[in-house]
Amino acid sequence: MADEMVRRAQRFINTKYNSGATLGISKLDENGQTSWTVMYALTRALQYELGITSLSNSFGPGTLSAIASKYGKLDETTIPSADFCRIIQSALYCKGYDGGDIDGIYSARVKAAVVKLNQDMGVEVTYPGSVLWPKVVKGLFNMDAYVTVSGGSATIRSIQQWLNGRYILRKDFYAIPCDGHHSRDVAKSMLFAIQYELGMADGVANGVFGPGTQNGLKSHTVATGDSGTWVQLFSAGMVLNQRPVSFTSTFTSTLASAVSAFQSFAKLPVTGTGNFSTWASLLVSYGDQSRKGEACDGVTKITTERAATLKAEGITYIGRYLTNPTGGVPYEKEIQEGELATIAANGLRCFPIYQTYGRDASDFSYVAGRTAGQAAVNAALNHGFKTGTRIFFAVDFDALQEDVVSSVLPHFKGIQDAMTDDGNRYQVGVYGPRNVCTRVAEAGHSTASFVSDMSSGFSGNFGYPLPPDWAYDQIVTRTVGSGAGAIEIDVNIASGRDTGQGSFNPPRVIKPDVLLDPSVTTAMLTDVGKYMESIGFPNNGGVRKWQHWKCFAVTVTDHDALITQLSNRYKMRKALIETSAYWEMRHVDAIDESADLAVIAAYETTGEFKDTSTGICQIFGVTAIRAWNHAIQMDYTTGEMRDPTNAAHLYAAWRKCRDDDQYALSTVPLIHLWNADGAPGSGNNETKLRTMRLDYTESEIYEVLRRYQGTNSEAKEHAKKRMALYQVMEKYNSISRHL
Repeated sequence: MADEMVRRAQRFINTKYNSGATLGISKLDENGQTSWTVMYALTRALQYELGITSLSNSFGPGTLSAIASKYGKLDETTIPSADFCRIIQSALYCKGYDGGDIDGIYSARVKAAVVKLNQDMGVEVTYPGSVLWPKVVKGLFNMDAYVTVSGGSATIRSIQQWLNGRYILRKDFYAIPCDGHHSRDVAKSMLFAIQYELGMADGVANGVFGPGTQNGLKSHTVATGDSGTWVQLFSAGMVLNQRPVSFTSTFTSTLASAVSAFQSFAKLPVTGTGNFSTWASLLVSYGDQSRKGEACDGVTKITTERAATLKAEGITYIGRYLTNPTGGVPYEKEIQEGELATIAANGLRCFPIYQTYGRDASDFSYVAGRTAGQAAVNAALNHGFKTGTRIFFAVDFDALQEDVVSSVLPHFKGIQDAMTDDGNRYQVGVYGPRNVCTRVAEAGHSTASFVSDMSSGFSGNFGYPLPPDWAYDQIVTRTVGSGAGAIEIDVNIASGRDTGQGSFNPPRVIKPDVLLDPSVTTAMLTDVGKYMESIGFPNNGGVRKWQHWKCFAVTVTDHDALITQLSNRYKMRKALIETSAYWEMRHVDAIDESADLAVIAAYETTGEFKDTSTGICQIFGVTAIRAWNHAIQMDYTTGEMRDPTNAAHLYAAWRKCRDDDQYALSTVPLIHLWNADGAPGSGNNETKLRTMRLDYTESEIYEVLRRYQGTNSEAKEHAKKRMALYQVMEKYNSISRHL
């Protein structure tokens, strides 16, 4: 909602500073709305008036020092100019306070606003009256709120104000928001407060939970009957972790009871006292890293010797990865042959983790979730995990709130939909920072959380409580054992919510594909249709030429014998052939038909061949010739070599792809083989993949599917969507070859 005084502040910046050019910024949009853009402009204006030559969006030490050294404090006696005052007045309005008439006068209205600002910050005792001290000015020039907003807690706000009031004079402590919400800044301020109370000097206290802080806390256990600042800090930690207590300076029996409940929840020894382990769990996500956990996860194969090491460490539950998407380092990331049998034989249990990349928001989407869900199901079946197993899907990056909303939640909706279409044989778990786990669970997309608390600096961990549904809490990396039993693990605390699996079905060995079993084709037709509808392709075809059932019949069931034969001949999964052919046929539309007719007309009237993609598999004439020539040269197949520069040869190949469905389908695997070998002659500079094989990794499958379509951004986006389709196709081919 527009505010006229904010609009006037924006107009002042634009008018005074040459539409922002003087400040090194663009002209402000005079929309009457506060934003970081406006605050950055005001910060730069303040720096300009302070005589700082290198302007910045950041209100850093230089700006703070300039105010302190030039003026000490700001009021009607020290503000150097009317424009300087107008900047202060504008900032007050952008912060929600009455800045007067933006007239350059430090008036009674401005003074009253400053008094209120100091009160809201909680620093009115330290900074009484209507004077603006440098740290308050710093707090004025940002987007922090000093009043409760968006359902904030009055108790948390009182803690924020108390911290500001008590520690604002310390060198490295700056005013934190007083908005009633826990946050990264609030969590760090708590660490500063602990360090100050431990007696650390300015410059030594750093807001980091290091050895000095930890050692100091070990001698500051608080218990029933205690009172004072340490109890206040401890009760603040309880409140910030969403425990139902008051912010108090007295350790009552009520607080002790709440502490016992928290300790039980976090799987700490239940003492009802504020001991070191409890302090640690309240202050940092990983808590007391000296703890031993009943669970671990890692990227190293569990051998008999390593199993003995883990048992000696008190570990029962082992997290292992269902796939290694690249097949590269670490080579043992994926569950290895015979490993689950070793785990079971030693009385241990395994919980599976699925992760492809997951290092950036761009790796997460609804389509990627559909792919992950079905890929994880296929991999879990291959390894022998039984129905009811919970698979933890990884979000292994510092997902900001906007990333969670725009990328992570749709991703897990995709996973959930894939699992539902599979019959819910496996449960969905989420691995990630606290906020990610909580949000995914609240959206109903997961049943338990594996919390990456070891990544304490993640914004989704700093300032967020342990999720209510946590199953595993990852706290530290540790090497245990020696000799053949040595193994590096991530130590996890186990809540008991998930217990993995202690027995397994026989793993599915790698087999060549066979004819689709008649019992699966109806379900396969349904699942492929469901997936395509989920990404905007109605089963009735919509604007496309072919309906779903027709495409499925032509590219899957009607030519199943041919596709099976091709698969076995080239040591290629049937799903690679089916996916490319089905996808292309589903995309044929009236424009493609018109393009075909234009090619025919041009060739028949002038002899000129103008290539375009054609037929059910949408193959270019030149692509068909290059793929066939390459296959003949490599002894993949036999046939007649053709000249890719000869119009008659091109047209003949193009017509075969257009008019002969069997020829088109036979060309698809040859294109895949050609692309895997680097697509020689295409000019695309594709890297060579491993020789085609039945156990291609996920990254290799993606590359084969992507290269079929090309190198542009559309090819890459379509390949992501085809990965999910591939996994559905592979599911039913896998069932057929293992019946």
